[in-house]
Amino acid sequence: MKQAWWRAALGALSALVLLWGVMQVYASGQTLLAVVLLACSALALWTYTSPRTGALRYVLPGIATALLFVIFPMVYTLSLGFTNYSMRNLLDFERAREVLLEERLVLQGTERSFSLHPVGAQVQIRLAATGTEPALESPPLTLSAASPQRVAMRPTASSAPTPALPLSEVVGHLDALRPLTLTTPSNQTLSLIKLREFAQTQSLYQAEPDGALKDALTGTRYAPNPDTGFFTSAEGERLQPGYRVNVGWAHYARLVQDERFREPFFSVFVWTVVFSGLTVVFATALGLFLAVLLNWEPLEAKGLYRVVLFLPYAVPGFISILIFKGLFNQNLGEINLILNALFGIKPAWFSDPLLAKTMLLIVNVWLGFPYMMVLCTGLIKAIPSDLYEASAVAGAGPWMNFHRITLPLILKPLTPLLISAFAFNFNNFVLISLLTNGRPDQLDATTPAGTTDILVSYTWRIAFQDSGQQFGLASAISTVIFLLVAAVTLVQMKFTKINDAPAR
Repeated sequence: MKQAWWRAALGALSALVLLWGVMQVYASGQTLLAVVLLACSALALWTYTSPRTGALRYVLPGIATALLFVIFPMVYTLSLGFTNYSMRNLLDFERAREVLLEERLVLQGTERSFSLHPVGAQVQIRLAATGTEPALESPPLTLSAASPQRVAMRPTASSAPTPALPLSEVVGHLDALRPLTLTTPSNQTLSLIKLREFAQTQSLYQAEPDGALKDALTGTRYAPNPDTGFFTSAEGERLQPGYRVNVGWAHYARLVQDERFREPFFSVFVWTVVFSGLTVVFATALGLFLAVLLNWEPLEAKGLYRVVLFLPYAVPGFISILIFKGLFNQNLGEINLILNALFGIKPAWFSDPLLAKTMLLIVNVWLGFPYMMVLCTGLIKAIPSDLYEASAVAGAGPWMNFHRITLPLILKPLTPLLISAFAFNFNNFVLISLLTNGRPDQLDATTPAGTTDILVSYTWRIAFQDSGQQFGLASAISTVIFLLVAAVTLVQMKFTKINDAPAR
């Protein structure tokens, strides 16, 4: 009975803590994440308080981890692909409207420089005289940024009570000075506009009953446009910042229908497939050749050769890539120095599209062949030696052994790994980013696309290097990449299932 009471109390306390956390996440504006956390919390409470859950108690942490770190990012990315989310459209409608209404216009001729003077533990504000207004001072104040204050100014005494604070100390009081409103004897209301000035301001935009905004200076009316996510005038002028709106399938339609966008996207997609496929083919061919060669019995010091050939895989990839970037330098790189000494040529590896792609393949094959060599070596070691002995008795040579024994027996277990390697290189962002950064650029493209960009680096450039930083469009492309990689995975699973089927 006592144990059940403690279990109920602990469950109730846990429920309150989890519910408080969910409410905090929801209050910060992360509705989707709050829903996921609420679902995980409810499932966890039911699992660990119900006597009927059984084995679910042990697998729940894995399920919750998958929901939070796999399913939620996927769903969130997918949802962004249906919005106009970008650097110009970061806020929701209400917050964007508040930001625009908070913009203030300084009335010319009302600027007043000020100084701060300590009075005991308090501070006095003194406004300098202008051509029409006398010098003013405030009563001693306790500056606090907790809430806005309205301070009535009065004519100054003959001299300041203490010397003015230096600028370095004035900066420390800025947070407390910003919410102050100074009222002069002539009924002017002044607020802080600069480090050393107060002035009279008015709202730049006025709210209209229908939700539109009106420019206080020009009278131009800006109505919210639900299609673009901007407050827009009749002439098409937009106010910044914009706000997020749903655009439906617009980003996906742009990938297919907009010729200016379709051409660079299609070329990047084709190069991604070619880059991934050729890398796997060349790296596997080289790794398999070296594995077969190192499996040759008369070869001496095979262990030393394996260690040396495995070094490219042991060295961190980003270091090797940066070293190759220096080696391929057109003017100072060792590769061009050797080519110039032998043949009198200095290839432009980074400015010629074909040479840049060739360079990427060379470096990626160099980074990938040790892994394939190790895989193939292990698979070859698993082949029974009796097969080679029988082949030798039949008079078969090395090529016949490779063609009839080695290749057929290692190809079946190697195929899923080759497909996985293809999927990995499909998203090999590090190599592209560090070696070429997608360059040379496609000069006729309307989006930041390079001739050596693959889809993942192309997406990154759209999301973080384009002037508009189009996160929604980048999310749509990320979704397409996910579908393509998922398709490759399904092909792999289906192919593996076919190969594992028993022969009839």
